[in-house]
Amino acid sequence: MTSQVDQAEAVDGSDGGDGRSGPVPPPGVRQRPAKPIRRVDRVIIRFAGDSGDGMQLTGDRFTSETASFGNDLSTLPNFPAEIRAPAGTLPGVSSFQLHFADHDILTPGDAPNVLVAMNPAALKANLGDLPRGAEIIANTDEFTKRALAKVGYAADPLADGSMEAYHVHRVPLTALTLEALKDSGLARKDAERAKNMFALGLLSWMYHRPTHGTEAFLRQKFAKKPDIAEANITAFRAGWNFGETTEDFAVSYEVAPARLPLGTYRNISGNLALSYGLIAAGQRSGLPVFLGSYPITPASDILHELSRHKNFGVRTFQAEDEIAGIGAALGAAFGGALGVTTTSGPGVALKSETIGLAVSLELPLLVVDIQRGGPSTGLPTKTEQADLLQAMFGRNGEAPVPIVAPATPADCFDAALEAARIAVVYRTPVFLLSDGYLANGSEPWRIPTVDELPSIDPDFATGPNHDGEFWPYQRDPATLARPWAVPGTAGLEHRIGGIEKQDGTGNISYDPANHDFMVRTRQAKIDGIDVPDLEVDDPSGKARVLVLGWGSTYGPITAAVRRLRADGGEVAQTHLRHLNPFPANLGSILKAYDKVIVPEMNLGQLALLLRAKYLVDAESYNQVRGLPFKAAQLADVLSAAIGTLEEK
Repeated sequence: MTSQVDQAEAVDGSDGGDGRSGPVPPPGVRQRPAKPIRRVDRVIIRFAGDSGDGMQLTGDRFTSETASFGNDLSTLPNFPAEIRAPAGTLPGVSSFQLHFADHDILTPGDAPNVLVAMNPAALKANLGDLPRGAEIIANTDEFTKRALAKVGYAADPLADGSMEAYHVHRVPLTALTLEALKDSGLARKDAERAKNMFALGLLSWMYHRPTHGTEAFLRQKFAKKPDIAEANITAFRAGWNFGETTEDFAVSYEVAPARLPLGTYRNISGNLALSYGLIAAGQRSGLPVFLGSYPITPASDILHELSRHKNFGVRTFQAEDEIAGIGAALGAAFGGALGVTTTSGPGVALKSETIGLAVSLELPLLVVDIQRGGPSTGLPTKTEQADLLQAMFGRNGEAPVPIVAPATPADCFDAALEAARIAVVYRTPVFLLSDGYLANGSEPWRIPTVDELPSIDPDFATGPNHDGEFWPYQRDPATLARPWAVPGTAGLEHRIGGIEKQDGTGNISYDPANHDFMVRTRQAKIDGIDVPDLEVDDPSGKARVLVLGWGSTYGPITAAVRRLRADGGEVAQTHLRHLNPFPANLGSILKAYDKVIVPEMNLGQLALLLRAKYLVDAESYNQVRGLPFKAAQLADVLSAAIGTLEEK
């Protein structure tokens, strides 16, 4: 990562030298003095502190203002699973990383340029990720002997010379916040809680972020507690003013807006984009959306969001357990709704029998799996891609299910629409595999027009389809989908259940030949789903190494490929959205390259499927650390693969 100073161009004056004004100072704050302003093309900031220090809120507000300013961005929230982890301990550290730039970016960044450390635990937990020359803003008030000893520091690292490789700013955030709020009337404990807003104000000054949006947010959030709202705003303004007046911060930085394709943009997280995609699918299909769900991290936000949209025909049901949630969703699908259930890996295990029932009934159903670290409870707030084989095979009998995986937070919107299309057109449950990194991360999203969205035709059965009778398993010859008959439609009465059906009539059948036919037909239906061919990014056409990914590895892989090509390396890239069935041209693509590298946040699940189906020597590169790949790591792996081929 190139440091800010390496990329910086010093400019004197408040407009950054290009005629644009910087952020307007808060009321009561004088105009910025003529401190130097350095232009940088990108910055990575990490806020870190106790899980009660408000780091996620701080990062979210900085992100919102950065999005409104027009930068491209990518975020990585990282927090403990406990509601209130032990204060001042390494397991209790919560962080929020934001990468923003004046150009297209793909990841939250490998190494922070700036670390805001609210206590010694936050410093120790994150110090290993910092490059030389990074800036550290440390809340010195929390660097007490007790706090230092709690994380294993024998001496204060801010004073013993061990931080010489970094630019350390010793800022008594707590004391400065208390001083700013001494006339607020708040108790000391309540006033201390605003120190995250002081830090946010300081960083907002440091990077010319707008301020009005945060102040409006605080007034709305604490509308019923105006004294708390004004205290937070006062602390925020005090932090901004501190940055402007203190001699410790000699320069501020400017990151110009990014040049993105024309359109209306908003910042969006993966779970929010997925929720909007489900709403859009309901609107484009004319179907009411029914969500049957049991709360589970990191999928619960989808339930929360969809519950706000009854005006779009969305009904949400918080069930007593995972099985009840999917059972209700499948019942809604039988009744003519777009049935959806949301969960994570442990919940998928509980839902597996009902997913098999949906395969037998051949009804549309979306199973949204926001993957997290496992097995069992595992790492509830960390990311992983280890549910692929569970989605592919985790049911008794031959029960094939299509699988769709989004690549970025914003792509969750389109992936939800695609999963709904497949479910409705082919009358099948569909897995939508997101993960914690996509769910909680965010990026700018260009809001599409309605005309850009695909239409989805449920094509309900309206009358008899076989010699004056209604046969519920009389199939469409093009899709092999059975008719979808809404209960209560005169003349379309039919039997459903989990016991094997006779072809056509849907009657119970134990006939061996019929069972063989039905098993093969259900598999053929999934194999025949219309999915687009893969496109390969191979600019020169001379690459001998192909890197193939799926899901949230898209950003790190693409960033690594860009780095390698910038250094003259030849590498091809392609990315899978459809994991079952695979695109028809995947086999020929794999065999066109001498080496295929498959990075995954598991122990090689996609690589296993590729090797089995296509008999190619796909090489895995794996990590299961609960964190996304770093682009530099992947670039080194790809470079080594190219070097190995060149030696032969």
